[in-house]
Amino acid sequence: MPFAVKGSYDVRVYGKGRRGVALTALAMSAVLGLSACGGDSEADDSGDDKEPAAAEQRKKEVPDARISIAPKDGAENVGINSDTKVTVKDGKLTDVVLTAAGATEETAGSIADDGKSWKPDAALERGTEYTITAKAEDADGQVSTSNTSFTTVSAENSVIGYFTPEDGSEVGVGMPVSLNFDKPVEDKAAVESKISVESSSGQDVVGHWFNDTRLDFRPEDYWQAGSTVTMDMELDGVEASPGVYGVQDREMSFTVGRSQVTTVDVKAMTMIVERNGKMIKNIPISAGSPETPTYNGQMVISEKHKETRMDGSTVGFTDKQGESEYDIPDVPHAMRLSTSGTFIHGNYWGGQGVFGSANTSHGCIGLFDKQGADDPGTDGAWFYDQSLIGDVVIVKNSPDETIAPDNGLNGWNMDWTAWQEGSAL
Repeated sequence: MPFAVKGSYDVRVYGKGRRGVALTALAMSAVLGLSACGGDSEADDSGDDKEPAAAEQRKKEVPDARISIAPKDGAENVGINSDTKVTVKDGKLTDVVLTAAGATEETAGSIADDGKSWKPDAALERGTEYTITAKAEDADGQVSTSNTSFTTVSAENSVIGYFTPEDGSEVGVGMPVSLNFDKPVEDKAAVESKISVESSSGQDVVGHWFNDTRLDFRPEDYWQAGSTVTMDMELDGVEASPGVYGVQDREMSFTVGRSQVTTVDVKAMTMIVERNGKMIKNIPISAGSPETPTYNGQMVISEKHKETRMDGSTVGFTDKQGESEYDIPDVPHAMRLSTSGTFIHGNYWGGQGVFGSANTSHGCIGLFDKQGADDPGTDGAWFYDQSLIGDVVIVKNSPDETIAPDNGLNGWNMDWTAWQEGSAL
């Protein structure tokens, strides 16, 4: 009986016997052959086996190392301290290049020992566009590359606090921590809360705002001799005023040396120097004249100059013609006591006989000295050599008023209660 084969074939079998069987076998063979060519079974399985292998091959062509760069590409007002960092997963960093726009050299940075992160070695510049190119390698040696550009916070939108004393310095017991900001600070509490000042002596230290740009820290009494004072500033990203942010994130410390406090008696025209509570020298002086007296009060040495020029016109001492009342180009062994121009310094022009017998200056405290500041045997040279920035000089019995606490580093002229009231916290 005839039967149809799938497709366009029509195979008919006639006859009987062995020839019919042969034809039947031939027909079945054709049917099986056609089925195989159609790919219904084994051909499909063979194709499926190849797909996973190809996918795996393509996967290996993509590096495993995944680089992350902060800040994001195109970011603005980026902090200059800790906002910039590169990290990697499933690999190790091999090269990171940070370049400032217009710079001829790359900005220094370091990859961590484990190869997982990178950061700049120092604070970045304000108002600068930077580009980072980072490369990392995975376990198979394949390299990933990532790039980012960003702009740091501008000078107009940031505030910096310049501080004294210098990091690592040795100072006298009267040295406050004094910060002067380059822009007014409106949110004083936000700024002050991110500045901590601590002493190894355990003394309680409090901040005091003299105005919108100056913040000083001190304990109730002078620092203890031999102590270490540490200031920690975490101002990066703090909004000091609307749209103006801090950019500093650093720590500094200084040591307090021996205790030296000098007392100047204007009436007696003497100066007693005490070291650790004991008198070590009594020196004759010449202070301000009755017309231009010396301030009373506790003053702190803020600068030291072996020689300096003193021009009266810079502090308001001029005659009727507008000419300076004095202009001395080589004042020896000068140490500043106030912003307004009070110094304790050597005097070679007055004659040795004036010291201890007459007050003749324009408000400074004069000590006998020699021109050239090269004679170590003079009182001026001795006191200069024995003094540290931060030492205290107390003036008493002058006909003038007490110096203002913000005229120099002289906050000790404010009682502790008033000082604490000046804190924003």
